Formats: sequence, C-alpha cells, structure tokens
Amino acid sequence: MNHEHIGRRALLAGATAVALGAVTGAATGTAAAAPASRAAAPGAAGTPDARGEIPALWHEFARTPFTHPQVPFVGRAGCRAGTRRLPRPRTVADVTDFGAVPDGTTDCAPAINRAIAAAGEAGGGTVTIPPGTFRIDDVIRVGDSGVVLRGAGSGRTTLYATRNLTELIGPYGSRYGGDKSSWSWAGGLIWLAPRARLDSLVAAIRSRAWPFEGWTGNARDEWTTLTTVEPARQGSWTVTVADAHRLRPGRLVLLRLADDETHTLLQHMSGGGPGPAAYSWADKTKLTSYVPYEWPVRITRVRGRRVTLERPLPLDLRPEWDPRLTTHVPELTGSGVEGLTLEAVQTPQSPHLLDKGYNGVVLQCAYDCWVDDVTVRHVDNGFGLVAASACTLRRTRVAGRGSHHPYFCREGSHDNLVEDFTVERRTVPAPAGTQLHGINVEGLSSHNVWSRGDMRMGTFDSHRGLPFANVRTDITVENDGRHGGDASAGPLFGARFTHWNIRVTNGRAGLVKIDGLAPRSATVGLNEVREFDQTDVPDFTGDLRSRLELYGTTDVVRPRNLYDAQRALSR
Repeated sequence: MNHEHIGRRALLAGATAVALGAVTGAATGTAAAAPASRAAAPGAAGTPDARGEIPALWHEFARTPFTHPQVPFVGRAGCRAGTRRLPRPRTVADVTDFGAVPDGTTDCAPAINRAIAAAGEAGGGTVTIPPGTFRIDDVIRVGDSGVVLRGAGSGRTTLYATRNLTELIGPYGSRYGGDKSSWSWAGGLIWLAPRARLDSLVAAIRSRAWPFEGWTGNARDEWTTLTTVEPARQGSWTVTVADAHRLRPGRLVLLRLADDETHTLLQHMSGGGPGPAAYSWADKTKLTSYVPYEWPVRITRVRGRRVTLERPLPLDLRPEWDPRLTTHVPELTGSGVEGLTLEAVQTPQSPHLLDKGYNGVVLQCAYDCWVDDVTVRHVDNGFGLVAASACTLRRTRVAGRGSHHPYFCREGSHDNLVEDFTVERRTVPAPAGTQLHGINVEGLSSHNVWSRGDMRMGTFDSHRGLPFANVRTDITVENDGRHGGDASAGPLFGARFTHWNIRVTNGRAGLVKIDGLAPRSATVGLNEVREFDQTDVPDFTGDLRSRLELYGTTDVVRPRNLYDAQRALSR
C-alpha cells in the first residue's frame, strides 16, 4: 500500500470499524487542543460508550496519522513491521547433541555456544534446548543471522547463570569518565549481536578502550555514503536520492542526520519553537555525542531516484542536516530467543551504577530480531535494546530479587515493540544504596512501544538524552521507581511522547503524567495522580503545546491499545 495516499475518509473508517469496533453515533469532528493545565471534562473529549470514551485526539490522529503534532505513528514498530507471526526456522541442532546436560551442575555454556555456532555455519536455523536446568558459566552468544535459540517454554527450560559479566569479560567503565560500571546499562548473559561487532566490543572492553556501542561503533567517521537525500517531511514514506544504483529492495541502510552549530536538529526533535530555541545545548556534551542521528530502515522499493522505506520518516530531512543514506556494521537479523528462563545465581543487588553484570537478554545492532516467552530472574538488568531497531520483545518477565533496569532502551534504538510484559515485585527488600528504574528509554531513541504491561514496581523511566516519539499504552503500574539521567545528557523528553490508557495503582505521578514536562506530548486516559519526592521541572520554557485528555478517569478510553489501533489503520 502507498501510505502517502491513504484518504482521510478511509482512515476514519478504519479507525471506527477496525480499531474501535462498532460505535453508534461516534463523533467525526476534531476538537481544539485544550490547555495542558486543564483536564477535559467527562464526555467532552469524545463520544461516551459502555466500553469507554473516545478522545478527540484519536479522531485527529486518524486524519493525519503520519504527521500528528503530538501523537507519533508507531503502527509499524516491531519485528517485520510488527507482524504477529514470528519466523519459525527449521531445527538444525539440539544442545544435548553437543554435550549439554540438564543436571544443573555441568557447565553447558560451551555446548550451547557450539550448537549456536553450528547453526550459524549451516546458514541459520533453530537450536533447541529440552526441558531441564542447564548451568552456564559463560555468556551465550547469538552472533549469526537467522539463528533461533528455543527452549521448551519459560516454565520448563532454565539456564542457570553462575557468573557475571565483570568476571567473564572484565570491568566495563564509562566512556564519559568516573567509576561507573557500564554493565549497569549494557551487555547480557544472553547476548544477541553480530559476531564481529560483539568480538570488537569485548576486545575494546578488555583493553579499556570503552567503545561506542551503536551502528557505526568507534569508526563513526569511516562509514560509506551510499547517496545523499533530498529534503523531505517527517511522515513521508518515499524519499528522492541523488544516486540509487547501490540501493535495492530489502537492503538495510542508515539514514544519518548531522546537526548544525545552533543545534536546529535537536530543536526539531524537541518540537521546535521558542522553548527549544532558548535551551542551552552546547554544554550537553553527552547528548551531542549521540549525533549524528542514525536511523536504520529497510528499503522496500526503488523506482528511478524515488526510494520507498519500510516505515515513515521519523523527522524532517533538511539540507542543513546533510541527510544521507550510509552503510553500517553488518546487522544481526532474523534471530531470536524463545521459551526459556535465565536465572542468575541469587546475589544482593549492587549499589547504584556499580552493577557487576548479572544481566538478562540484550539485543545489540539487531534488526528484525525477537525475544518471546522468556523470563529473567535475580538479574541486575533484565532486557536490553542497545542500538537495536525493529525488534519485538513479547511475553517477557522480570522476576526475583529486584533489578536496576528491568528494561532498558538506549544508544539510538528505534521502532521496537515490547508487549505483554511483566515486572514482578521484588522477592527481597532492596539493599541500601540501590536504585530501581523501570521501562527505560534514552539516547535519541524513538518510535518504540511498550504495550500491555503489568508493572508491579518501577516507573516510566527516561535517562535523558532526548528520547522522542515513544508510546506507552495499556499498562498498569505501581509507580514506585525513580528516573535517572546525567545532566550532560540533556532533556528528559523530546517531542511526541504519548501515554495512553495508563493505570497507576498507587497514585504517584512520576513520569507518567507528562503534560507539564514533555513538549508536544499526549497524556490520555490516566487516573488521578499526585507528585511525590522526585518532582521535575520542564526542560523547556513557555507553552509546551502538550495535550491532556480524559485525565482522572477510572474507565478505559477507546481505543484501549494505541499501538493495536494504529496497526489497524496502517493495513
């Protein structure tokens, strides 16, 4: 479908008939944006129904889904543009054939890694792990595309991890200085990353040359330009390039945008206007180290110099930002982990930022990869997305003694989907000096979705670094965590953050009610909340042009799940 030419009438019909269901007499007009400081009165923002009200924002979005000023389009987030059917490659190896023994005492990591390597050498396929407990004393590495590690189910197959990443690889300091452990936000005991990329990361860590972890790594100035791109608007699916002869359908490329001296790119990510223009960007050295902005995307069609992309542009393309399509480190694609529990040996949680690296599953420089039906227990950090894009985490669970980051999303991770997820309440009291965050996003990460979540502790964490255009929808949270973020990382939020149908069980606002913090944001369908000890002030002055609708309601607004409704629109 050519998404740029969908008619307004067809979109609205899809919104009503598919995303919402049959709604007799649903309103079709749009409403003016209410000031963020005033909650909409019951019934004022949409049409009442026995199953909930329809916000005016939904009707507006249905008319302009790819360019709405507050609500981002995320209907293509996730593996293979959000498909519900994940790939099922044929079985090529069983770990027991390589020497793994489910006795809970034999170190099975070498056997499991040999089986995974054999699958990679065979060109991909599934590596099965039967029921039982398999001890692992090393990192499990999935480094070849098309390789799936599959247990018999998260309640039947357990990998019991006895050592942490500091022991296995070495201390991982921060490239920004200080004595912080980067294992506090990077690396996993199951680590999905391109083999060469992971080898170079490990080598750099061991030599104390702390690496950039993104799509171009430490060689950020050695990437190859495939073509420059003509100006285009955010929301466009097709761009015009100077030279298309090296582009083909199915190829993954990086769209790269540089910033200018006055940081107009960062201002654009923040929604533009007087507030971002007046903000002090120059001293935000950690934030500016994330630029150039890198957005991986597959090409779906090439016609002359016109190139169609798998997803609409996340930002405008302006000449002053030198837009171009470039090469990148070879991606990991078509790989996944399914049907198992990773349980770390139970140790006390470390003091804040000194994690030893009892970490769960991490996807890095991965595209169209997934994790399904996986539980992690007694971990420092649960599930991580590091320069990962278009990946799906489905039916995941963080359990046990409590963790620093149950989920983290950083280093320019885009278009990922985390759905049907659970953060269980910790089984032991938190030691003094530790910290709990929640579902984290940072570092220019954009268009990620957290959907259908049960958070029995934690918060909607931002670690600054100007994440923008992310969606959290249909989530229940006991909001008892705190956000993080270094001051040099800049604003908590960029533009077009959306929180839709959120139920806060303890009434704490935290970073859930964001109309007073996030520019051009939308908070819709939130019960009444109050501030607590971590109270933030806006990064930007003046009118944030944010929206607050159906605040204070205890009913579910419609559509219940913003991501599912957007998918219905984009079919």
